[in-house]
Amino acid sequence: MARVDRYRSRRTRCRKREVNASVQLKLNNVGVHYGPIQAVNTLSFDVREGELVTLLGSNGAGKSTAMRAISGLVPLSAGTIFFEGQDISKMKAHKRVKAGIVQAPEGRGIFPGMTVAENLEMGCYGRRFKSRSERRERLDWINALFPRLAERRHQPGGTLSGGEQQMLSIGRALMARPKILLLDEPSMGLAPLLITKIFNIIEEINASGTTVVLVEQNAQQALSRSDHAYILETGSVVGSGPGRELLQDDSI
Repeated sequence: MARVDRYRSRRTRCRKREVNASVQLKLNNVGVHYGPIQAVNTLSFDVREGELVTLLGSNGAGKSTAMRAISGLVPLSAGTIFFEGQDISKMKAHKRVKAGIVQAPEGRGIFPGMTVAENLEMGCYGRRFKSRSERRERLDWINALFPRLAERRHQPGGTLSGGEQQMLSIGRALMARPKILLLDEPSMGLAPLLITKIFNIIEEINASGTTVVLVEQNAQQALSRSDHAYILETGSVVGSGPGRELLQDDSI
């Protein structure tokens, strides 16, 4: 756990750097249609390097669609997406993973017939490590974040509890060494104590230097930990601000 504690101690320094950090991800007037239905309309927001950013909104507001658009899982009907200054609007999804954009999807999406260890290995498919030691170090870090995964490494993913499957989904995404980690509803269906644990881990991941974009219904947990948040309604941003400031807004 020493490695995790070291990341925690870096959190304050990371936040100071974010003030002048460069824009890492930028959505500019993005539109997404599902057939005739427009799910996202003129959606614009940016994420700075090292930030923890939350997208909030009611069901159907376009949050998950925005994440799928960033990942390249749905085509854009309008607008552009920039990552580290490059237009990735038409880049294939697997190439975005190689570029450093990795998503842990809503519903976890683990491979139930594979063991925990095999699920984690799938996370680095297409993302080569320079050496075995680098791969081992990455896995050791994930096991430090999620000790339960290490304990159950030979167990089929489908036999894990809901919370353990969520940990496995996040751990698998981390094996791809993301520059930006996209988390879609990580607290869905979890007990309150486990929700707090998952959010503490998300903070640790962010403190390690990974930018995090979070879609979440639990506004209390998300806003109390976010550098910035955007409020979505009918596929567009209708409000934004520092997380803790929005947490005090009764309308939010």
